[in-house]
Amino acid sequence: MRDEGGNLQSVRRALNALEIVADSGEIGVSDLGRKLGVHKATASRLAAALAERELLERNPQNDRYRIGFGLVRLAGSAIAGLDIVREAHPLLESLAEQTKETTNLGVLSGDSVVYIDQVTGTRSVVAMSWVGRRTPLHCTSNGKVLLAFMPGEERWRLLQRPLQRVTPRTIVDPKLLERQLLRVQDEGYAFTLEELELGLNAVAAPVRGADGHVIAAVSVSGPSYRVTPQRLPELGELARRTADAVSRRMGYTTGGEQ
Repeated sequence: MRDEGGNLQSVRRALNALEIVADSGEIGVSDLGRKLGVHKATASRLAAALAERELLERNPQNDRYRIGFGLVRLAGSAIAGLDIVREAHPLLESLAEQTKETTNLGVLSGDSVVYIDQVTGTRSVVAMSWVGRRTPLHCTSNGKVLLAFMPGEERWRLLQRPLQRVTPRTIVDPKLLERQLLRVQDEGYAFTLEELELGLNAVAAPVRGADGHVIAAVSVSGPSYRVTPQRLPELGELARRTADAVSRRMGYTTGGEQ
């Protein structure tokens, strides 16, 4: 029992570290150590131990840490009980049935999109799950929706950072992307054309909470030979109607804040 106090302190420190990283989006070990009140070397060892279990992950571009997929997996049972997943899932099923393509529900997590639910379309050859995956905002349809409807200063801050060119078609010019995001606000849906993966196109529309703020995005994705540019307006409208239906289930009315 002599080690119980030390073990409990280690557990509390690990939990505090996870909360700090979650609140920060990304954080370096120096800042993490300062917020935990420990030496940088201690914070580095703690972050490395959490990353080993995939509770954190290190961004190789800047050596900062962010929440990892392992934590999302551990939270899977809790996520399944979230109101938005429970309310959205049957509507995602209906959208997948209508379009025959894969539908997803994505939310903002730090400076990325995390997918919290998915329904695979009947035309899908490979049943790949996106649930728990973290993807960039600027090259995904869900991410563009979340960018388009976040406060302007926050959006511009994110766009001013170097944008990763994931494929040759990824938009990395912030001014060009900003113009596209303004169009998303007008049209009510976003799209990507092979910007995250070659051969994959997608559309997405915003889900609002009771206060009118955008809290998630509903997307339809599929291979580029089926989800063609000509089909985007049709799929965008279906995604928008589904997202509006989810918003109503979350308590949003048209009189809410825009």
